[in-house]
Amino acid sequence: MQRYFIYLAYDGTNYHGWQIQPNGISVQECLMKALSTFLRHDIEVIGAGRTDAGVHASLMVAHFDYEEWLDIDSVTDKLNRLLPPDISVYRVCRVKPDAHARFDAVARTYKYYVTTAKYPFNRQYRCRVYNSLDYERMNEAALLLFEYSDFTSFSKLHTDVKTNICHITHAEWTQEEDNTWVFTIRADRFLRNMVRAIVGTLLEVGRGKLSLEGFRRIIEQKDRCQAGSSAPGHALFLVNVEYPEDIFFSI
Repeated sequence: MQRYFIYLAYDGTNYHGWQIQPNGISVQECLMKALSTFLRHDIEVIGAGRTDAGVHASLMVAHFDYEEWLDIDSVTDKLNRLLPPDISVYRVCRVKPDAHARFDAVARTYKYYVTTAKYPFNRQYRCRVYNSLDYERMNEAALLLFEYSDFTSFSKLHTDVKTNICHITHAEWTQEEDNTWVFTIRADRFLRNMVRAIVGTLLEVGRGKLSLEGFRRIIEQKDRCQAGSSAPGHALFLVNVEYPEDIFFSI
């Protein structure tokens, strides 16, 4: 068996997230159908993680196995012909047989976009806020995330993960345009709903409804009910997944 990594992007608007769901279409399902059609064999696809319903990815990674060597340029082209317009494959590459898209990832990066402007072409990709926000104070709160590793307070309840320990290495709000700010966060792993819960709570800080000490207490309480509401999914993008170089075959 040969193992391959697929680098892809998708607009999550019309999907019930990455993972196959019994009640709606998913990105994983579409990718598996396209691969199975092209290779004329049932193909299972494993993703680097799970994005929620409506969340986008400008870069997601997944792996699949096939018994033969493939022309990776041909696979990329054929998949893009078979996939719907809102899913695109960048490239396919051969990796070592034990390489794993999820478990071998050393870091993942997300971006969340906030805007005060009403702009029709951004409504699917930006969270519109109606009040001015104190981004300096929000960045001060974001710095507190580096002091902790247990993020139970920002995790979806009743998940099947064994630990809520994550190591955040970057968390910062920056201004992208006059009316748009982006929150970039990088960590070794993320819990279900974690980024949206952090953003929702930081927005409370920016509105002046939550102090820095209050933000710290929320983390320390390890109680999802104490944190803010999850920010809407449509403004969240998975933008990078990083791997050690030694899992790839050199060309």
